[in-house]
Amino acid sequence: MAQRAAPFELPGSGAWHGAARARLARLVAAWLAAEHRRFVLWLPVALGGGVLAYFDLNQEPPWWLGPAIAGAGFAVAFLLRRRPLASAPALLAACFGLGIAAATLATAGAPPLAVLPRHATIVTGRITLVEPLPNGSRITIARPSLNGAPPIARRLRIRLHRGDPIRLAAGEKVKVRALLEPPFPPSYPGAWDVQRSSFFSGFGGYGFALNPAILLAPAAGGPARRLEALREGIERRIRRALPGPEGAIGATLMTGISTAIPEADRAAFRDSGLAHLLAVAGLHIGIVMGFVFMLSRALLALSERATLYWPTKKIAALAALGAGGLYMLLTGMHVPIMRSFAMAVLAVAGLIAGRRVLSLRGLALAATLLLLLQPAEVVGVSFQMSFAAVLVLISGYEALRPWLSRLHGAGTWGRLGLHVLALALTSLFAGTAALPFGAYHFGHIQIYYVLANLIAVPITAVLVMPAGLVSLALMPVHLERLALVPMGWGIRLLLGIARTVSALPAARIAVPHMPSWGLGLVGFGLAWLCLWRSRLRLGGIPLILAGFATAFLVRPPDILVSRTAGLVGLDTAQGVFVQKTGRGASRFTHDAWRELWPGRAFRPLPANGVLAGGALRCTPDYCLFRPHAGGAAALLLRSHATPQPCPPAAVVVSPHPDRRRCTEGGLPLIDRFSVWRNGPYALWLGRRGVRIVSDRSLRGDRPWVPPLPQPRGAAARSSGASARGANHHAARGSALPMAPTIRLPPQ
Repeated sequence: MAQRAAPFELPGSGAWHGAARARLARLVAAWLAAEHRRFVLWLPVALGGGVLAYFDLNQEPPWWLGPAIAGAGFAVAFLLRRRPLASAPALLAACFGLGIAAATLATAGAPPLAVLPRHATIVTGRITLVEPLPNGSRITIARPSLNGAPPIARRLRIRLHRGDPIRLAAGEKVKVRALLEPPFPPSYPGAWDVQRSSFFSGFGGYGFALNPAILLAPAAGGPARRLEALREGIERRIRRALPGPEGAIGATLMTGISTAIPEADRAAFRDSGLAHLLAVAGLHIGIVMGFVFMLSRALLALSERATLYWPTKKIAALAALGAGGLYMLLTGMHVPIMRSFAMAVLAVAGLIAGRRVLSLRGLALAATLLLLLQPAEVVGVSFQMSFAAVLVLISGYEALRPWLSRLHGAGTWGRLGLHVLALALTSLFAGTAALPFGAYHFGHIQIYYVLANLIAVPITAVLVMPAGLVSLALMPVHLERLALVPMGWGIRLLLGIARTVSALPAARIAVPHMPSWGLGLVGFGLAWLCLWRSRLRLGGIPLILAGFATAFLVRPPDILVSRTAGLVGLDTAQGVFVQKTGRGASRFTHDAWRELWPGRAFRPLPANGVLAGGALRCTPDYCLFRPHAGGAAALLLRSHATPQPCPPAAVVVSPHPDRRRCTEGGLPLIDRFSVWRNGPYALWLGRRGVRIVSDRSLRGDRPWVPPLPQPRGAAARSSGASARGANHHAARGSALPMAPTIRLPPQ
């Protein structure tokens, strides 16, 4: 009996579906043939995704979560090893779990937070680093003892007294009386987490000396101490030969100590797109190794026997690698230079093995090693910008190699044009790749970065860095000035370029703040565009554009309250009005707020008046802020006097520690006590109510977030009294310690 055709099935449709499936199978097979060597490049992307997922949590995950995901992923991949398309997701999941496990292990291995005294403290310990400042100097002390107590496991950074008569050096044991503070919380909920960065870098606090330091013992021996003493000696000799900002920049390039650069010059380099010249990383170690490589080959070419019988290219590559390692040690072994040196090791290994010197596989291997050894770096701007720049450089030149190779044999002028074009492309690729990450972390972008780098990078590569290397070789015979003077000429040119370009119209443009998930979308789109080889890579472009568009989907807060409540900002149509009470807040907080509210004029809050079309109404005692007509309003108390009567509002903000004014009916109050417990606050006032987010509610309970502070003498009081315990619990609830948002109807 004939089988009845399915409803709505056209005659011959089965054959059509079979042909479509066959065509799809051929397309998938062709895609797999073109991309099968590229799947391994996505493993470090998944590894980094696991690290980012760990740091995005607001509760510490169980220790077994990462190993469990990794083990399950590897097991599934092993079972499906004969089916590459099916095993690839399992391998990605396994690497995702490895990222969580690596971050969990790094957190468990970090020393616990240090509890610092709130009063003047006698700090005793050995110096590990001395850093010059434009107006003084500061020291870093490892395992310091506080008031004679046993040493703590974290380092302290102390700014020395201006009248300190002695010159300190690394390795010396000192005693200094100082005021100490733990690392600050973010400037606003969601801002850069200084406490997390300090937690993983081993810092326990910062402070400033109240009296000159007392030298207790001379420098002790040891390779690390001698290396730091060598760095400081080189830095002093460079600055002695090149006084002013030229010496500070020269010392930065040769030793990595950049604290002496004046802030105005640092801002000029940043606004002109040349900030990477002050951050010792891939460009610098590349110049050092390239200079030593060419010099070694030239010296070996002087010998006929070496030229004919020795592998001079490989010998020069090994010499360049040794020079790069020494340069890494001299510049402090920061994460960017370590990443660059790892890439250099892979490049030299490829040269010796006769393989391609720079490849995406080498970059993937370097990223994997760094993510496993130092996973906390993945959330830092240095890691993100450097890897994005190298990724785009390698993939961009890989795509343009057939076209550029035709220019290589076009005569002398063609080769010269090729060098100029390569320099412009390098600046364009690296600058464009780093642009979204700089916009996210710094709140602005540079327009003329290609022009500035096109002029400044050759000067750095041809004059500044080679002269600095020659000066290091001449320092043992005290003839370093012969090379430092020409180096100073080149640095003056760099300063002139940075100052001129940064002064051009619209050299620095403030951009809206991008959410973290938007930056993740940009990063994923960039990886999609660069890692694939077929036309499928073009799908990364809309992902990148969508990531940029998220900056316009997130509304910045209407009110910010600093960590001391001494600074309150109100965002209105006429700009940001700021109330400063007492000590207010640091310049760091001001700068962070300007990045969150880009392009807004900041002005002090007036004593009286109606502003922003009636949205802000102020008296000497209070300000009532209602950004949307008919929406929720915030009452900002300005003095200790209680308004009579209190204006209706949905939330009360006070810079003073007072919980009894204008809070009838259970209105939430954000005052000095609230920020003391929960850090800075952000408020959104809408037509449906008010949304309140504290720093503690956003970051949650993580090892780098300090626990809820207790009043002085709380430990001595009995914790068993039920009434006091209830009052303490109520006080914590009124300060919104862990609630992510609170919505109230408008008043």
